[in-house]
Amino acid sequence: MRIVVLVSGSGTNLQAVIDAAASGELAVDIAAVGSDVPGCGGLKRAEAVGITTFAVPLEKGATPNRRAAWNRELCRTISAYEPHLVVSSGFMRILSAEFLETIGVPVINTHPALLPSFPGAHGVRDALTHGVKITGCTVHQVDSGVDTGPILAQAAVNVLENDDEDSLHERIKAEERRLLVQVLADIADRRIQLS
Repeated sequence: MRIVVLVSGSGTNLQAVIDAAASGELAVDIAAVGSDVPGCGGLKRAEAVGITTFAVPLEKGATPNRRAAWNRELCRTISAYEPHLVVSSGFMRILSAEFLETIGVPVINTHPALLPSFPGAHGVRDALTHGVKITGCTVHQVDSGVDTGPILAQAAVNVLENDDEDSLHERIKAEERRLLVQVLADIADRRIQLS
């Protein structure tokens, strides 16, 4: 299964996928890793092991027309690698409905909360603010909403008495890495069917 992985930050989830593929645990070919942040840690992780990388930056405060053009450019760039699946993991951009329709392959995303609770960019902070005792992570198929697509798998993480956003997020990320590798294995082995 050929995948393109999209990242915006340090790429710890990406590293888990790279390691699982290298060990033979995961039957995927990472065709490319892309980002909206040139030079981010995720791109460096990919380059370090010889995976092709690309960047399609989007400036802050971009107009709706510029965002639409960015989505089209990202779609064209990804399509050139002919993936079977696009993995958005720590990619902090919303993919448009036009992108999802045009790309022609499923897109999955990781999210640091138990959806449908706490969608959006601040899932960990929102969970803490609401005082939940259990949160976690979700891998879901991307649709045109924000974190509203079909849930593929989830893992729970207890919120500890002394947790702050950083400590809780670190424990969630550990589960997220494991869950992403498992979901990719299940997709590759057809135990999970995507629409």
